[in-house]
Amino acid sequence: MSRFLKSMAAVAAAACLAAGVAAAQEKRSFSITTGGTGGVYYPLGGGLASLLSKYVPGWSASAEVTGGSVDNLKLLGAGKSEIAFSMVDAGLDAMKGQDKFKGNPVAVRTLAVLYPNRMHVVSTEATGIKSFADLKGKRVSTGSPGSATEVMAFRVIEAMGLDKDKDMTRERLGVAESVNALKDGKIQAFFWVGGLPTAAVTDLGATPGVKIKMIDHSAAVAKMNEKYGPLYAEAEIPAKTYPGQEAANKIAVVWNVLVTTDKLPDDVAYKIVQVIFEKRAEWGQVHKEALTLDMKNQLLSNTPMPFHPGAVKYFAEKGHKVQ
Repeated sequence: MSRFLKSMAAVAAAACLAAGVAAAQEKRSFSITTGGTGGVYYPLGGGLASLLSKYVPGWSASAEVTGGSVDNLKLLGAGKSEIAFSMVDAGLDAMKGQDKFKGNPVAVRTLAVLYPNRMHVVSTEATGIKSFADLKGKRVSTGSPGSATEVMAFRVIEAMGLDKDKDMTRERLGVAESVNALKDGKIQAFFWVGGLPTAAVTDLGATPGVKIKMIDHSAAVAKMNEKYGPLYAEAEIPAKTYPGQEAANKIAVVWNVLVTTDKLPDDVAYKIVQVIFEKRAEWGQVHKEALTLDMKNQLLSNTPMPFHPGAVKYFAEKGHKVQ
């Protein structure tokens, strides 16, 4: 009988161990919504997918090409994505169910504050555009449908004293398409909000016979914050960031965030945040903006959407209190 009981105990122990291993390696698939292929979200999303698939047993993640933040947030709300990149202004609109999310609020939760997104207003010397006021009467791309570029571009245009509908002919192109259209003379300028450097803008600056022109617009920030809340800040794109860019470009910036919804389990959110912070150097090999990720930036003042409890737990374990 003693031998039988020991045998049963061993079987039970083995079963518990197997169950524990199975739980630890629970299969889970993630869709990570990013942006267009010419921007920064897409390579960062691909890098994140690789990290999660590589370092968490049983997980498989893939990066999806989208129109940008607005599309990403709508896909989150529809349950068609689990992780998304977004700008905080679009995220706030989604959480409040306003503007492009009117009547369809999304329970957005911040996983991590990433890096400042820089508004680019780009032209070339051949167009004769030297200042923001010179955009009046021109054909301009204000970003692709479903992008936060379009949201922020409209706010910058308004704050700079122009009317987006009356003062310019608007196209709705992604950054790669905008660069091609500018090269071909189909538009005279474009808006793009992204990290540094953005590959498509680098391509424009490096094009033989093209002299890039970056348009200052930091004067818009005060009016934007007065109307929409303290979401924006003045900054610069340093000289030489792009080929042929000889002077610093005075711009508006807004934070980027990695977000999910309140439906993501706490332990899953914890693991995602753990991976991006502890494998940050490897993530940075995909695009250097990943190296901007910093615990000191994980503050409520940098994102209007509440942090996910799983993220808060990880930060607390590292001695950082979200406040």
